[in-house]
Amino acid sequence: MNRISEDVSKVRMYTGPAIMYTTNMLVLFAIGFYKMFAIDATLTAYTLLPFPILSIAIFVLSKIINQRSTIVQEYLSKLTTFNQEFFSGINVVKSYGIEQVITAEFEQLADQSKQKNINLYKVQALFFPLMILLIGISNLLVIYIGGNQYISGEIKIGVIAEFILYVNILTWPVAVIGWVTSMVQQAAASQQRINEFLLQEPAIKNNNLAETSCNGGITFENVSLTYEDTGITALNNISFTVDPGETLAILGKTGAGKSTIVHLIARLYDTDSGAVFLDDTPIKECNLNSLRQQIGFVPQDPFLFSDTIENNIKFGKEDASSAVVITAAKNAAIHENILQFKKGYDTILGERGVTLSGGQKQRTSIARALIKDPNILIFDDCLSAVDTETEEKILSNLAVISKNKSTIIISHRASSAKNADKIIVLDQGKITQEGTHKQLVKSEGYYKDLYEQQLLEKEK
Repeated sequence: MNRISEDVSKVRMYTGPAIMYTTNMLVLFAIGFYKMFAIDATLTAYTLLPFPILSIAIFVLSKIINQRSTIVQEYLSKLTTFNQEFFSGINVVKSYGIEQVITAEFEQLADQSKQKNINLYKVQALFFPLMILLIGISNLLVIYIGGNQYISGEIKIGVIAEFILYVNILTWPVAVIGWVTSMVQQAAASQQRINEFLLQEPAIKNNNLAETSCNGGITFENVSLTYEDTGITALNNISFTVDPGETLAILGKTGAGKSTIVHLIARLYDTDSGAVFLDDTPIKECNLNSLRQQIGFVPQDPFLFSDTIENNIKFGKEDASSAVVITAAKNAAIHENILQFKKGYDTILGERGVTLSGGQKQRTSIARALIKDPNILIFDDCLSAVDTETEEKILSNLAVISKNKSTIIISHRASSAKNADKIIVLDQGKITQEGTHKQLVKSEGYYKDLYEQQLLEKEK
């Protein structure tokens, strides 16, 4: 966020005022020095003696300013990140009673940032005194050398006065050199930070610019994936098929690789080996935008924007009418809850949907996916925060809605999977069980144990 605000502002100062004042400076220098040389070349040469010293000083100071500006901007980013995380997690901070610890950490970071700023401004503070000194030396040289020339009869007294006026006219351009140089160095440091993410190459590239269609057929052939940052093998030689209009349920323990499968379908990652096909077309050959437009994805931890409930649902389809929004909300079993709010669908949600409970956020996210009317629906454990009764109501609605759509349901509950056309059980990235609900409850394994355990819990 700091790069978007502060760093961009620094670059803007370079592309605006810095260029304008540089142009002004060059014009004044050109005209001023031309006039001075035309009057007396010798006196002009003596007047310009301090300028090489000025150039060297500017070069050295600019280098230091560039280095220290980069550090200052980095610390400003750290402060921004710290505050953003602190305010986002204020409930956790308060519940653990660590306000004083967080405040102490912030003060320490703020003091470090202050010191870095002081170090920067110490160097910047040398510019103007140095320039005033060199301009003063130029004035003294004009008076001394010009006075000797006047005494020897080489020039008139008016030439000395004229040169002093020219030197003082050039005071502002000389001062601008330092100010603009400082600005340019800060802009260069900021531009370098901006380029760090502007020049990032996306790992997932769109290999087909032409639009592609999708009927919902999904095939995994010997798919394996290992995450580079952790080295964990999420999937190991996985193969399965989902025909258009079928519902696939995926169950397994935490870390079994369930979410990785849906990430591969949405092409948030590419496989290490094996291939994913959509309607017999390798997913890497599908247009990336077309692919994702035809997927309705509901994550376990949904993200809602600081906007109205209606606009959050319409995020899946911006031109949807109010009637369509209400229908989607009813299918997601959230309509009745929304009506209980004073402003109904016009209720403004807080940051990340903080106004709503966990179950309400999940159901709002489901409505957002349903209103999109995609060919592929993916529900990544998105019913974990709702009660069993609400879950059955949503699943019943989904059974009607998804008749002609390919649906993938990831869950820790057997109740979410029992009506699926196919069920697969994952364990450590491998498929350990596969079949229908009737088939799996008859064979010993994870699914039968889970189903019987949840039946006992329901009876209690």
